[in-house]
Amino acid sequence: MQVEKTDIVQLVSAQVEANWEEEVKFLQKIGRFPSESGNEKALQSYLAHYLSTEMKMEVNRFPPDVKDIAAHPGFSPVEWSYAESENVIATAKGADPAAGYSLIFQGHVDVVSPEPVSMWSYDPFSAVREGGKIYARGILDMKAGLAAMIFAYKVIQDLGYRPGADFMIQCVVDEERTGNGALAALEAGYTAEAALIPEPFGQKVSTAQLGSIWFRITLETAEEVNVIEKLPVLINALKQYEDDVNERERPDAFKEQSRPIEVCIGSIDAGDFPSNVPKKAVMEGRAGLFPGQNPAVVKDEIKEWITQAAMKEEWMTHHLPEVTFFGFHAEGAAIENDQTAFFQLLDEMHEKVTNSPAQRQALNITTDARFFNLYYDIPAVCYGPTGGNIHGVDEWADLESMKEVTKVYAAFLAEWCGLIKKE
Repeated sequence: MQVEKTDIVQLVSAQVEANWEEEVKFLQKIGRFPSESGNEKALQSYLAHYLSTEMKMEVNRFPPDVKDIAAHPGFSPVEWSYAESENVIATAKGADPAAGYSLIFQGHVDVVSPEPVSMWSYDPFSAVREGGKIYARGILDMKAGLAAMIFAYKVIQDLGYRPGADFMIQCVVDEERTGNGALAALEAGYTAEAALIPEPFGQKVSTAQLGSIWFRITLETAEEVNVIEKLPVLINALKQYEDDVNERERPDAFKEQSRPIEVCIGSIDAGDFPSNVPKKAVMEGRAGLFPGQNPAVVKDEIKEWITQAAMKEEWMTHHLPEVTFFGFHAEGAAIENDQTAFFQLLDEMHEKVTNSPAQRQALNITTDARFFNLYYDIPAVCYGPTGGNIHGVDEWADLESMKEVTKVYAAFLAEWCGLIKKE
């Protein structure tokens, strides 16, 4: 049984409203798992149980296996174990594949550190609800999106329908450090004809995103020289590199952004006692890169900028810093044609649900959507809820926005996959 397109939004919207408090409680539940990167297994166990028992989906669980993906161009090198990380892939086989196209909803379950915890207004894993917001680490990035995509499918079930074409919910790990979880899922054969990722960037459809690399700069000596005092030379070199890249010719998608490329120094580890002269300092950070740039080339550039800066400082010419790389080795990605049936349907569902025109955006960050678009010829975009303080103190998700995203996802699923009435 097919459903008229004009009725889809009304049908799913009413059911989202009926399920709303249950969806909010589900979000609070998953928001209370401290699922920092490398510690996702407890949350994944809960989601696997929920998707198999409550949603009646076929669920597979597996950790990323480095040996299976290490030769892939999208692989990012790791210095950590996946012993406490595993992907959860839930599948609903299509009732009539001729009724539509296969689809993936994919979200990452890992979150970044909540530190400094002392600055939060609430326990960062308490998922406190205040008015139209919920506060927690990772509640916006991206557990609100997870809740939206899972309850979008629950809406279809509660209305008494099944997807015509195959449908998958993928809950993946290690997005915040590498994206290897999403890569492992795709390499294991969990693919479809399109994918939606509810990253929280304001209900705008992404058409491009930057790439990302992580670097480590080590400066050490056996001499009585304070290496901390030498760090400004290296920090200034990185900021000058950032200035230089932002002044170069850039892809059209990023021409309206004043400074899309950021070089972030995320941590410095140096010294161990107030009265000791620190002999070793380690700086770690992230550098963005445009679509079309080779991460290996960018790594060479950063090494060269650091080396050239060091050679201008007398002491450092004899103690050249070591520049190495780990974690993110991610290309940028851009979609050239944003007028395909995939985009047009997403635009239509957004406009019907929100009564506002669809908008596009280029993301100055990295997401798992790159794998689909770069390596598997699967159209994938980010479209998710709003909120504030991503990766910051008192991160929060806007509940009304999450409700709208749930409606858009449910309507998109219904029309893209086709609906078949349960017997």
